[in-house]
Formats: sequence, C-alpha cells, structure tokens
Amino acid sequence: MSKIEVKNERVVNAQPEKVYDTLKDYKAKRPLFLTPNFLDYQVEQGGNGEGTVVRYRLQAARRERPYRIQVNEAVKGQVIQERDTNSSLVTTWTVSPLESGQQSRVSVATEWEGGQGVGGFFERTFAPLGLHRIYDQMLDQLTALVQPAGAVSVPQKSNSPVPLVLLAAGVVVGIAVLRKLQK
Repeated sequence: MSKIEVKNERVVNAQPEKVYDTLKDYKAKRPLFLTPNFLDYQVEQGGNGEGTVVRYRLQAARRERPYRIQVNEAVKGQVIQERDTNSSLVTTWTVSPLESGQQSRVSVATEWEGGQGVGGFFERTFAPLGLHRIYDQMLDQLTALVQPAGAVSVPQKSNSPVPLVLLAAGVVVGIAVLRKLQK
C-alpha cells in the first residue's frame, strides 16, 4: 500500500480564534461550509471540538463511501484532527495566525493508505483531484462564513495538480497510440 496525501490552504481575512471556533463547531457551523458531496451528515456525539463524532457519506467521482469521524483537538486553538474509525483516513485542519492575528492561514490535509494494483493506481491518480476540488469549495465557503462583511479575499495561488495529471495522461495516451501505430 502507498500513502495518499491531499493538501489545500487558504489565507482568510479573519482572526484565527473565529476561524478555529467555526471549524470545531460540527453541529451548527460545519454544515454551512460542507459541499453537496457530503450526504446524510449527522452529529452522533458532542458537536463542538474534542470528542465529537460525526457520520456522513462522501460522494465523489460517481463513488460513495461512508465515514464515521472522531474529532481530536490535537493543539487547542490551532489543530483539529478527524480520524475515520473504519479506515486509515486522517484529516488535519490547521489554523495559523498572520498579520498580527488579523488574518489566518487555514490548511487542510488528508492522508490515507491507498489500495494496490490497478485500482490503487486510479485511486492515487484521481481521488486526490476530486478531494482537492472539494476542499477548494469548502475553503471558499468557510472564507465567506468567517470574513467580515465587505472584506476582500486574499488572492490564492492555485497549486492544483490538474495540469500535471492531464499532461501525464496525455503522455500515456500518446505512447499507447504510437505503439498501436507501430504494430
């Protein structure tokens, strides 16, 4: 098996405390910035930070998978870890202060042990792309939720792996076509 990682981050014009409080509120605020990919989201236990347990189904790329997540505040006020109780998946949300605490860098990183063989290849290739897109949308919605009215968003540099994957796919297809033509 191989480890698969997906990372996104955003600079938000809001104080870190406000961003963190929004992230750890799984009952009232989290549903406001989840994408439509999260189906049947429900809080089983707690609802605010440490000890919270949530359940949902994640739908991406015509696939759907159930998750049961336990929440741990690894570093109170800065780091929230979400661990799936049925797999190796761990998502870490980190909030760091910027500009003397007037802005926040919000990062989300997910990692899990991928499958093997052809299925594992497709998982390593395409699952990060879909999850990256979902996190982009979540960070956009989180930003809109926590920024004061009228605040201008900080422009984001895209670090999307899409162009690189498209290039790699084009090379693979090109080689296959050339081999076919040579026969």
